[in-house]
Amino acid sequence: MPKVQYGDKVIEYTFLQKEGLKSHYISVQKDTGVVLKGSPVPLEKEQAFILKKARWILEKMELVEAIGYDDIVTGSRIPYLGKKYYVEVFVKQDLDEVTIDFTESKFKVLVPKDQNIQDTLKGAFEDFFRAKAQEKIMPRVKKWAKKTGLDFKDVKIRKLEKRWGSCTPTNSILINIDAIKLPFSLIDYLIVHELVHTKVKSHSKEFWAELSKHIPNWKELDDKMYGMKL
Repeated sequence: MPKVQYGDKVIEYTFLQKEGLKSHYISVQKDTGVVLKGSPVPLEKEQAFILKKARWILEKMELVEAIGYDDIVTGSRIPYLGKKYYVEVFVKQDLDEVTIDFTESKFKVLVPKDQNIQDTLKGAFEDFFRAKAQEKIMPRVKKWAKKTGLDFKDVKIRKLEKRWGSCTPTNSILINIDAIKLPFSLIDYLIVHELVHTKVKSHSKEFWAELSKHIPNWKELDDKMYGMKL
C-alpha cells in the first residue's frame, strides 16, 4: 500500500483507478481507509495529491474513527458531541435493565447480570443517543429555522444507514441518530443544510448560494462531513 509522510504522521492510501473523471477525489471511510480516485498518474503525482490534502485527511480520519464502536467494555471510549468519553461498566445483580449515567467526563454503565451484555449495551446506548438527540438537536432545529426564516413541517430522529439527514418533498426533516456524536459545529451545519432543502430541493448553485447566506464557512464544514461512513 503506498504511503506518504506528513510531519510525524504516515498516511497510507489506496489508489482506485476511475477513467473519465475530470479531477482526482479523496475519500476517508472507516472500512476502506484513505482512497484516492481518478485517472492513472505517476506515483509522485498521487503522493502530491495526498500531501496537498494531508491535514484534511488526518482530521477526517479522527472524525471517522469517532463514529461507531465495537464491544463496549470498561476502558472503551464512546463518541458523544464531538469527543470520546471513557466508559466504566458495572454488573449489578438487582437491576432489571441497563442504566447509563453520563457525568460530563465519562459514561457510568450499570448492567443486569445474566444478560447478553453487548446486545443489551448497544441497544441501551442507541436509546440514550436517541433521547439526547431529541433533547439537544430538536431545539437547535427550531432556533435555526427562526434565524434563517426557513420553515419545516416536522423533525424526526431516525436510524439512517447512508446519510446524516434528509428533507422530504413535504419538508419533514430527518436527522440520523448518530448525528449526536458529532460536534455542535457539524450538527448545526447538518441542520441548516436540510433546512435549505425546504426551499431548494436539489444541490444546485441556488442551493449553495442560499446555504452560504446562513453558513459562510459551509465549504470547510462540508469537507469535514464528506466521505464519513456511518
